[in-house]
Amino acid sequence: MIAPTRNLALELVRVTEAAAIAAGRFMGRGDKEGADRAAVEAMRVMLQSVPMDGVVVIGEGEKDEAPMLYKDEKVGTGEPPQVDIAVDPIDGTRPLATGTWNAISTVALAPRGTMFDCGPCVYMNKLAVGPEAKGLVDIRAPVEVNLSAVAKAKGKSVQDLTVIVLDRPRHEKLIAEVRRCGARIRLIPDGDVSAAFMTAWPESGIDVLVGIGGAPEGVIAACALKAMGGELQGRLVARSDEEKGKAEALGYSFDQVLYLDDLVAADDVCFAATGITDGELLRGVKYTGGGIVTESLVVRSLTGTVRWIRGIHRPDKLRRVSRTRW
Repeated sequence: MIAPTRNLALELVRVTEAAAIAAGRFMGRGDKEGADRAAVEAMRVMLQSVPMDGVVVIGEGEKDEAPMLYKDEKVGTGEPPQVDIAVDPIDGTRPLATGTWNAISTVALAPRGTMFDCGPCVYMNKLAVGPEAKGLVDIRAPVEVNLSAVAKAKGKSVQDLTVIVLDRPRHEKLIAEVRRCGARIRLIPDGDVSAAFMTAWPESGIDVLVGIGGAPEGVIAACALKAMGGELQGRLVARSDEEKGKAEALGYSFDQVLYLDDLVAADDVCFAATGITDGELLRGVKYTGGGIVTESLVVRSLTGTVRWIRGIHRPDKLRRVSRTRW
């Protein structure tokens, strides 16, 4: 019998809980910057308590813009294991600022050197599906081909599929193609990490994610889908000729399909998410007289274990032992 290894995902949930609690107080207040700052500060404090030698690969800001979690910043206690960290303190700042759905806080972790570094690339075209359609889709294929493959794998018609897409002008043609196929569409203002993750969770009702979103978010979503047994394919997208030239000079290709193992080349991936506002996946933070209530999801790809964690936090006690603003 092999002795079980330490599950750092259970440590990471403390990180996303702290960020979600800090950000949740900004719900509906129209202050995206203030919410992001609060979430980043809380996440940074909690990350330093995790027993790991971590390096931020996917972060929130640059080195000279403290207190952002900048790329290459070291986090954790400094003891083994050596790991890559990807953070998104608020996936869905706009829904949080307007008080709408599906804002979450996320952190992903993988062994050192296994996460894809997006470099100067900001955007990525993505195709995400759940376990049933894994290996059956191709981001280079027409929309109707992929939707037919997903429908067949799930034992239903294309008309019964729900496709989730970021509501952006750049997706007008894509949305028209999906509509021509007869599939249902869910347009979202932000939050394509949670949207990608939902494709692997049957209760969400989401079957496919397509379209261009953030490249860093693509890496975090890949970690989540690897842990859940789903699939994500991506292709980098340049915003300008200058950005394309800079990226190509560093060895990046805009024609290459990035598969799951390209985005996170490890079998032991940990992912944690905590709801900030209510959504299909997780309930948002609730502030009550008896404490602060959170709902989180914790996944580890090595074991395939998925945990739902409902936390009740006592701010009066936590303030005595933590620098986080509870």
